[in-house]
Amino acid sequence: MADGLWRRYGYRVDQDERLLHASSFGAAAVAYAEHRPDYAQAAVRWALKCAPGPRVLDLGAGTGKLTATLVALGAEVIAVEPDPAMLTELRRSLPAVRALPGSAEAIPLPDAYVDAVLAGNAMHWFDMAVAGPEIARVLAPSGILAGLWNVMDDRVEWVAGLARVSGSAAIGPRDTPTSWRAETADAHLPKTGVATRFGSPEQAEFPHGQRRTADSLVATIATRAGVLVMSEQEQEATLGRIRAFLASRPETARGEFALPMLTGVLRVRRL
Repeated sequence: MADGLWRRYGYRVDQDERLLHASSFGAAAVAYAEHRPDYAQAAVRWALKCAPGPRVLDLGAGTGKLTATLVALGAEVIAVEPDPAMLTELRRSLPAVRALPGSAEAIPLPDAYVDAVLAGNAMHWFDMAVAGPEIARVLAPSGILAGLWNVMDDRVEWVAGLARVSGSAAIGPRDTPTSWRAETADAHLPKTGVATRFGSPEQAEFPHGQRRTADSLVATIATRAGVLVMSEQEQEATLGRIRAFLASRPETARGEFALPMLTGVLRVRRL
């Protein structure tokens, strides 16, 4: 799949890294749809609390994890996703949702068309120097931009151990509550001198969780970008360490368990 992760999010990386990421998420679209968690409904409600109306754009929608939560809450949802494999999964699972090809830097919607733009585990990939003005363009006056991140609760001892064993490529700074706020606090800001189109950020986090087995948790971690772009040997070694750790812990060694999680939200208002 051409351009892979770079095209999926519009993230401007150097040529070697862009090629390295070429088939990352798209190649794992089915596994992504099966194993990635949804988002805490309380978090999505908070993200939308100040929106001036019900029409919501799920930007970088992937296979529709956030889209499905928005639908369940009664929002009028439009999903935009550039990766064809991801978009196919989204349309298969949510056929009633209007789902369009596009990116954060080129949104296929008219001016002032939506009341909120939400991005689930995606905003950190956007090139906000380009995406910021584009998102502001499609937002109604006083519209809301919100990023949501599902994080593993490493305040729980065995989860902290899992993060150490996994390494930062598999469970990185945005993936745990000890650092997600600092890592995402300026995700809405351009990295260049372009003026921001949004007001001061607010952040909040909400309890969440997911029923997992050791095998399904390994499969979930295997869909993370840092793991997808590893060499086959490195990927096998990383996932092998994780399997061994989970087999050694009484919390995770037998059958299903609850993976302690939070959904963190960054919310800003269009100026």
